[in-house]
Amino acid sequence: MVQHVVIPFILHYGYFGLFSLLVLGIVGLPIPDEILMIFTGYLVSLGKLNYLLTVFIALLGSMTGMSISFAIGYSFGHPFFEKYGRYIHVTPEKLDKVGQWFEQKGKLAVSIGYFIPGVRYLTAYLAGISQWEYKMFILFALLGGLFWVFGFITLGIVLKEHWYVFSIILHKYLQITIILTILLTIIFFFYHWNRQKRVSED
Repeated sequence: MVQHVVIPFILHYGYFGLFSLLVLGIVGLPIPDEILMIFTGYLVSLGKLNYLLTVFIALLGSMTGMSISFAIGYSFGHPFFEKYGRYIHVTPEKLDKVGQWFEQKGKLAVSIGYFIPGVRYLTAYLAGISQWEYKMFILFALLGGLFWVFGFITLGIVLKEHWYVFSIILHKYLQITIILTILLTIIFFFYHWNRQKRVSED
């Protein structure tokens, strides 16, 4: 994926390629966002891209992707679960509880979730489904996005020609992280559902 799609796309389209791939990756397509930014950092070290402009474009792309995910969750997610949720045991009451929990704990999750593959775009959908105010959501997304973008692009500059060796190690780490995140999410929701079932039976 990195060799055959991301690298040629960035080399050919430059800033527009960086913006487009980050939008698509954060919305949920299987694009290695971190590796993408490390590679653009490497291009900055070669003088092919401007550092500040690259950071700005990357941040703009990530905020656009997060905003699209939020809008989808806000416009379609909540109505969908209200209408069809009962078929998968997601009642309006449970949906409200998820919304209340995310309202209390979700701000930190939106910011920190940027550094966890899979969680990054999931928090945006959940914030939308929970009917957050967009201004509050984008503020916490921006805080996480700034550190995320600066960190990985700067890492690419520091690594220079060693960026690819590091990206292979990082890719393995990201795969493990995604698998663990999915497993922990399934365990959490199964535990929560089982607990609610026992309470209702009592």
